[in-house]
Amino acid sequence: MRIAILGATSQIAKDLILSFTVQREHELVLFARRPTAVQQWLAGLDLDGRHSICDFEAFGHTTHFDAILNFVGVGDPARAVAMGASIFDVTLTYDQLALNYLQQHPQCRYIFLSSGAAYGSGFDKPADRDTRAVIALNDLHPQDWYGIAKLHAECRHRSLSHLPIVDVRVFSYISHTQDIKARFLITDILRAIRDRTLLITSYENIVRDYIHPLDFYSMVCALLKAPVCNDVVDTYSRAPVGKMELLGVMQEKFGLYYEVAETPVAIDATGSKRNYFSRNTHASGFGYVPSLTSLEGILKESAEMLKRHPGIQ
Repeated sequence: MRIAILGATSQIAKDLILSFTVQREHELVLFARRPTAVQQWLAGLDLDGRHSICDFEAFGHTTHFDAILNFVGVGDPARAVAMGASIFDVTLTYDQLALNYLQQHPQCRYIFLSSGAAYGSGFDKPADRDTRAVIALNDLHPQDWYGIAKLHAECRHRSLSHLPIVDVRVFSYISHTQDIKARFLITDILRAIRDRTLLITSYENIVRDYIHPLDFYSMVCALLKAPVCNDVVDTYSRAPVGKMELLGVMQEKFGLYYEVAETPVAIDATGSKRNYFSRNTHASGFGYVPSLTSLEGILKESAEMLKRHPGIQ
């Protein structure tokens, strides 16, 4: 299968590219706004020349693709805040690029990286098959832009029911290749461990479901092998993890110092979400079976990340 990866500088895309490279199942063509960054990344891994690398101007002028995977967007909450409303234009531009290709090649599969944020900010309980997207239409705020951009894309895709499009809603993701400077709970924890500093966090026991790169790869492969359809799936591990359990385990395993405070201290880029995970296991119908729990994935990737950063004892 010949696969176009849009947004090859994305961290989750890079992990998937490495998984594909190890398995040698598919031919990849990597598209990026900064193709030299992709070339440098592959060269640093002694993978120079393994994949074709192009800028987006070349998309549509190359040979036929069997599948398109669209990772263009933003993953770091701090970057999402900085982008503001421009996330609408970025999402639409590159989504339309793929959709235009599908209109000319309707047998080409399209997997779009969406987000759990498409459900809105109402996560008093986890999402399921009956969860409705909730948007405060008369009281919108900048932290809503990211989720609404993803929701708009999903609605556009469902309206094109004759095309083989599957949206994949990612909730939380864990990888040792993540930027340790990013403003996620897990990277805040890892920086505190690395620097032997005190992590201050709120009393709120938020629950998250972290998908591991191997399970994400497993889900994508299941979608690529399944009969073509127009659908959407939520990502999930074998089990989510609560913040207080996570903090206790990270203290036991890695010596984390932490204390809880009355006020929130994290960047709230897409709205407060107490139970930001999904019980919608629709992906199992495509053959997806997760191999790791959130906690297992976190421990595995945290140990590797802490080995890779200087100054860690």
